[in-house]
Amino acid sequence: MSHEYVPEIAVDRDGKEHEVQGWQGDFYGGKLGFWLFMLTEVMMFGAMFLVLTYYFSLHPADFLEASSELNVLLGGTNTVVLLISALTMGLGLLKMRNGDIAGAKLMIWATIILALLFLGIKAVEWTNEYQHGVFLGLDALQSGNEHSKPFGQILFFGMYFTMTGLHGFHIIIGIGLMLWLLKRINAGKVSTEHHILHFNIALYWDLVHLIWVFVFPYFYMIGAGDVVGGVINAH
Repeated sequence: MSHEYVPEIAVDRDGKEHEVQGWQGDFYGGKLGFWLFMLTEVMMFGAMFLVLTYYFSLHPADFLEASSELNVLLGGTNTVVLLISALTMGLGLLKMRNGDIAGAKLMIWATIILALLFLGIKAVEWTNEYQHGVFLGLDALQSGNEHSKPFGQILFFGMYFTMTGLHGFHIIIGIGLMLWLLKRINAGKVSTEHHILHFNIALYWDLVHLIWVFVFPYFYMIGAGDVVGGVINAH
């Protein structure tokens, strides 16, 4: 059974046939619509970074101390994983444009595997933080008791779990979108001629990895730099 894309035909008053411009053929309109959606994502995360910056200006010492407790190795590994996944996603789009459908599907699967690896590493990191008593809902992050951390550190970890959790949710959405994309490719509804869906999902994945490029240094590196500076000064 064929699943090739079949354009819709409209007939004018003179009996002439015209191909209806659907969303799959409206490449520039499809890009514009998705860019508008991406703008809302940038505004949401941008507002969170502004809040984080404001609180950092109020509690710099607490933020540096809290940041030094994060696992830079796991965070750095996840950064590399996402950067490689951005490469595989981009290569998949290039292969689709060049007519290499099998190669495009292979690159999409590679991106999905890397995304799952990212989530696995983040799960290990969150588990370690839970075991060390630093997690939402635990005594260390609840003000007003004898086991709580300083207020600035509570703010830092609250923002950390909120933003990394929201970012992880976007990763899960991205995996679902890529699985849907594979289904559409197999059905012949995404092809070299009609690949706007592939383009927009690749654009979404670019935003996901770009957000992490800002999350990693802001949460992980400020404390690491303070620790390194202390070691240098000690010598």
